[in-house]
Amino acid sequence: MEEKILTNRKHGMLVLILTTLLYLAAVAGCVLGGMMTSDGGSSVLLGISIVWLCIGWFPYCGLKVLKPQEALVLTLFGKYVGTLKGDGFYFVNPFCTSVNPAADTHLHQSGDVDNKAAKSSVSLAFNTGKTQADLAGKKISLKIMTLNNNRQKINDCLGNPVEIGIAVMWRVVDTAKAVFHVDNYKEYLSLQCDTALRNIVRIYPYDVAPNVDTTGDGIADEGSLRGSSEVVAARIRDEIQRRVEEAGLEIVEARITYLAYAPEIAAVMLQRQQASAVIDARKMIVDGAVGMVEMALERLSENGVVELDEERKAAMVSNLLVVLCGNRDAQPVVNSGSLY
Repeated sequence: MEEKILTNRKHGMLVLILTTLLYLAAVAGCVLGGMMTSDGGSSVLLGISIVWLCIGWFPYCGLKVLKPQEALVLTLFGKYVGTLKGDGFYFVNPFCTSVNPAADTHLHQSGDVDNKAAKSSVSLAFNTGKTQADLAGKKISLKIMTLNNNRQKINDCLGNPVEIGIAVMWRVVDTAKAVFHVDNYKEYLSLQCDTALRNIVRIYPYDVAPNVDTTGDGIADEGSLRGSSEVVAARIRDEIQRRVEEAGLEIVEARITYLAYAPEIAAVMLQRQQASAVIDARKMIVDGAVGMVEMALERLSENGVVELDEERKAAMVSNLLVVLCGNRDAQPVVNSGSLY
């Protein structure tokens, strides 16, 4: 179904003024017709005025007010007639009804504020409160909205359970598809976000792992959820966009808002990360210590400070490595006798 934009319906103010003037004329006609009837004149003017007073309010039902970035999908006896877009004061067929199946759907997203208490107070104070609230609920927002889906527990490509949450920025671009192609476009978007997130996360490991292909080209790479968050978010956005295209929605951006191991393995993975960090640190310390020992031996040999045989060199290297690689400060023993 193609969207039809109604552009020539901004006659609300004109219809409002004309209808009000006709009402005033009908009141004056009732007074004048009553006077003429009491004097024995014709009662046609009185009858016409009374009829207009009874049915003259009907054009008011066709008046619609829209604010910027709002739309109203209209149907006439079940047939789609068009969409009002943009701010303005419109007049449409009073028999037209507005359609928005997601009006009462409240997700964890911007714009879905539950103001039932406010609506109830308005309806108690004014008889028209419920009508105004229903009209506001039928409008479709064209603004960019943010959907924060609940955190999901998903297994990554290595089978480790991770918890991940995303924020999706989206908007309605085709109101006809959003209303008529899916039952509820908000719930449809939320479901497709969950599905797309699960399909993409299971391709990546949480951290960099060997022999893992995340791009599908058959070559192992260093892609991971933690280290390639921008790439993962872009793939999630493209996946969601492909799924919601038929619903007339545009995915502006998708971002990862939460990423962690599941609680049942978080402690074990933390120990693993700590062990890996300790190993990396030790490796760096040993590499630096070996370099310093080599430099010391070369300087002693070049300057001719002392001549050491292989056994003494080995003892010196051992002592230097103990001093440089130890976890605690060294407490050397000073030899006051002969070196040999």
